[in-house]
Amino acid sequence: MIPQATNKQRLYSLDALRGFDMFWIMGAEEIFHSIAKATGSTFWQGIAEELTHPEWNGFHFYDLIFPLFLFIAGVATPYSVGNELDKGKSRKELLFRVIKRGLTLVLLGIIYNNGLHLRPLADIRFGSVLGRIGLAYMFANIIYLYTKQRGQIIWFCSLLIGYWLLLKFNSAPGFERGDLTMQGNFASYIDRLILPGKLYLGLHDPEGLTSTIPAIGTGLLGILAGNFLKENSFGQQKKALYLLITGIIFVGLAHIWNLDFPINKNLWTSSFVLNVGGYSLILLAVFYYIIDVLGYKKWAFFFKIIGMNSILIYMSGAFINWTYTTNGFFQWLGEFIGNPYNAVALSICYVLVKWSFLYFMYQKKVFLRV
Repeated sequence: MIPQATNKQRLYSLDALRGFDMFWIMGAEEIFHSIAKATGSTFWQGIAEELTHPEWNGFHFYDLIFPLFLFIAGVATPYSVGNELDKGKSRKELLFRVIKRGLTLVLLGIIYNNGLHLRPLADIRFGSVLGRIGLAYMFANIIYLYTKQRGQIIWFCSLLIGYWLLLKFNSAPGFERGDLTMQGNFASYIDRLILPGKLYLGLHDPEGLTSTIPAIGTGLLGILAGNFLKENSFGQQKKALYLLITGIIFVGLAHIWNLDFPINKNLWTSSFVLNVGGYSLILLAVFYYIIDVLGYKKWAFFFKIIGMNSILIYMSGAFINWTYTTNGFFQWLGEFIGNPYNAVALSICYVLVKWSFLYFMYQKKVFLRV
């Protein structure tokens, strides 16, 4: 698992926010798709639409899930790696640990994509969600280890501006400079040249190597937020307020930049980094204020259980047939309810079966750590 806050300084809100994030990945989105299909309501269809990805440019709520996890990993860094530095651990030792974690996540991502099978190199997809998290986390943490906060801010700005310039003044051969289509953009072209194996969409991989460059910025933004939460210059209420205001500003800047550099998850554009970074800051502010400032924690226990074993529940999908398990326990319930709401009931049961598994692991103090 990506390192989390130590027990001494652990932010309950961070585990809860990570769990809220993973809640959608572990099947919650299907509940709303099922409701929309069962009711035919335009309201629920609108909600369900937000739980899909746009084909290319644009932004839906579901686009936030992946970068939010990376942002949260960054927030945890000052409480994990930072605390180790404070205890006297050497940067060299922590560098080795960070690289090991990053590359382990890359390996887990390859396993998740391809299973434990012997395949020809051409049939293996190397780009992955976990791989991007691992690489972006690794490089963001290396920057954290060897720079102070001012340097981290410079790196953040440089990565976003540099990536914008890279795509703005280049393209695939045969396309106009600055082309941002799937066929013509420079990032996908570079991936086609250097990435072994197959790309997810043939011409493009949304977790390609080149678009990992701005994703490092997403991790760095989380680190900067973690630095801010950890310092004692401001009271907790002011910290929550400043995070909220900064998030709103970032979303506004993202939509301004969108006029020239479209918000696009597939390319992880710089405007996309600002947009998801802004919403991540807003969510962090809300969770931090409600849970750690006001002290309302009980409601978040459901999410905390998920958040403390996030990598486990993600990887479990490659090895456990959760649909089969859910049907084994609750198919009778779907038959009892009947069409069209049986799909809704089974979608809810699917999430609850996974949560029960995580609760059992939590009770036994079993956590998957990388």
